[in-house]
Amino acid sequence: MRRSNECFAYGRAIPSRRQIMPLLEDLKEYAERATGLRRPGKRRASELPRPRKPHVVRFRDDGLVPNHPRWPLMLYRSAVRLDEQHDPAAVLEDLFEGNGWGDSWRDGIYDYVHYHSRIHEVLGIARGKGRVRFGGNKGRTFTLKAGDVVVLPAGTGHQCLAADKDSLVVGAYPSAGTYDECTTVEDRPRALKTIPKVPVPRKDPAYGGAGPLKKLWKRPK
Repeated sequence: MRRSNECFAYGRAIPSRRQIMPLLEDLKEYAERATGLRRPGKRRASELPRPRKPHVVRFRDDGLVPNHPRWPLMLYRSAVRLDEQHDPAAVLEDLFEGNGWGDSWRDGIYDYVHYHSRIHEVLGIARGKGRVRFGGNKGRTFTLKAGDVVVLPAGTGHQCLAADKDSLVVGAYPSAGTYDECTTVEDRPRALKTIPKVPVPRKDPAYGGAGPLKKLWKRPK
């Protein structure tokens, strides 16, 4: 199964709370999917996004991280209504899956710079807040909080700089593409070839077919 496990990695002999939390969230997700408890379902989840225009950011190649040559990162602030009735992670999972973005995971974001050269990614903040830098070491840092959604085109660097101890992120991927993780300059030659070839997703992960993604991510004529 393609899964990023974008967690903080401390390498301790005794598992930290940050290392145990993903395991507990996996168990919770399994139970929720088996019983349907605290899950809104795809139809109900599609009604939970608030109307939002994306904050659009374009990044240049910084020598290590290519970023995407044409398509911008899209940040939707407070995009999804989260309540006590539903598990916020389940809300994001059902929303993304309903729009064709699957292989979801519950975790955090790696604390080192990395990017994906063969697939796009969406990150939804289910709980807490944190500071994440996008675009590589020369990129921009944003404070993200529960309800925010970030859509990253292939090649976009990302790194968590700080996060609440109980923060939780849900990530997912469109059906077209192959998960990979790039971190070094040796990854660049292949990445520069594969990034432009990753196809446009059929739907925006938060707003579906009518969302801004298709207008902002266009193939050159």
